[in-house]
Amino acid sequence: MPEITKEAPPATPSSRSASALVLDDLLALGPAELAVLYTQASTPALAEVAGDLRGRMLATTVLRGLPAQLARAWASSERFVWRGKSFAPRAAAEGEGINRVIDDRLRLFRFETFIGPSRAGPFEALQLDYDLPSNPFFIRAIKDELRELRPGLWLGQAYLRARGRETLVLYFGLTSAGQ
Repeated sequence: MPEITKEAPPATPSSRSASALVLDDLLALGPAELAVLYTQASTPALAEVAGDLRGRMLATTVLRGLPAQLARAWASSERFVWRGKSFAPRAAAEGEGINRVIDDRLRLFRFETFIGPSRAGPFEALQLDYDLPSNPFFIRAIKDELRELRPGLWLGQAYLRARGRETLVLYFGLTSAGQ
């Protein structure tokens, strides 16, 4: 299990319940608030996470101050290159997917999906494994996880494996089309 440094989370991450949140609401939350939502979320079935999902990078855990603010502002803009992820379940226990960038037509960095132990706590999450021969070495070191906040809205964590340990580097959100 990777080492994860945890801060005590706030008692409530938002004045709105998770069932009322939309993807853009998550942009206003910091890493500690997103961590609370993540642990309170549920593990989605692979069949529930299918098709082209709209994505947003929400918060970085490795940048501070002005660099973090600039990254968040860029991620909130229409100029941000990452558009989301596309998922294709192959069976109840496994699937695959790919990232969409620039204008949704460019698809890069394939991943495989399965349900497995979360790096964030004693629960399971939908795992996205990029360690595939078709991906460049720096992408193969990424491990994403997803948990469901409500039907059609997912919160993800991205980990980077370096020097034998995995570090949480950012939070991202995904939503179904039309939400």
